[in-house]
Amino acid sequence: MLRLRVSHKTTYRYVEPVEFGDHRLMLRPRDSHDLRLLSATITIEPHAHLRWVHDVFGNSVAIASFTEHGSQLMILSEIVLDRYPLSNIEVAIEPYATKLPFSYSAIEIPDLGRTIERHYPDPDRHVTEWTRLVLERPGVDGRTEAFLRELTSTIQRDFSYLVRHEPGVQSPLETLQTGCGSCRDYALLMMEAVRSVGLAARFVSGYLYDPAVDGGDFNVVGAGATHAWVQVYLPGAGWVEFDPTNGGSGGQNLVPIAVARVPSQAIPIAGTFTCQTQNQSEIEVEVTVRSVSPENPLDQ
Repeated sequence: MLRLRVSHKTTYRYVEPVEFGDHRLMLRPRDSHDLRLLSATITIEPHAHLRWVHDVFGNSVAIASFTEHGSQLMILSEIVLDRYPLSNIEVAIEPYATKLPFSYSAIEIPDLGRTIERHYPDPDRHVTEWTRLVLERPGVDGRTEAFLRELTSTIQRDFSYLVRHEPGVQSPLETLQTGCGSCRDYALLMMEAVRSVGLAARFVSGYLYDPAVDGGDFNVVGAGATHAWVQVYLPGAGWVEFDPTNGGSGGQNLVPIAVARVPSQAIPIAGTFTCQTQNQSEIEVEVTVRSVSPENPLDQ
């Protein structure tokens, strides 16, 4: 078990006061057997009324509504949680699903639905063929778990990581052809790759803990900002997490906040503003994830 404190502060600055439309916030994780939420607060300036809903995936979503205008908007989310990552021994895949290809059971297919379907064009089968080569590598030989671990480590090893501040994601084909991308681009490429062999995949948005910030010797890529990775549904094991940015699996050091079929459904903060004249905004994002003492969850 790992107890973590997450602080996520986003500040928007405008040239002149603006009128804020509703903002959609996906900042709160859900309690589960692998994540226990101890505390969660959201502070917004100027003041906003929060209305909580569950989206189609069951994610917690806060809708912030404003009555005040302002030249700055600050949203601060602070959470404390216990994280229980999945160990390798717990990936107990059903015997019929240990090798690819296999078919999900008839009772699961309707619920997995479009998470199995590919969502991006691959007219010349570049993503498909690249995936097939990984599947046929020595040591993999079509074995489901070995394939997923090899695919995860291949993206981490063979692609160059980029910090991209612009919104949206690259297409999987663009990431494959350029050999570079951000964590969300890597996640989308892996999703389409595993879908090409019939596996169900979901996009995950959340945070990444780097033990180095607390004096440890394990450095990861993508900490200090929101992070993205993949969940793959494996019969018998359920939704298993894979982080192609760091080549890991099982949820180690990962704090999931939202799951979705496509990345655009898991944006941490989304909203609008209106103004009388053309206006430009600046955005500043600060994310810190640190371990805290189990004896005192509020310990800094």
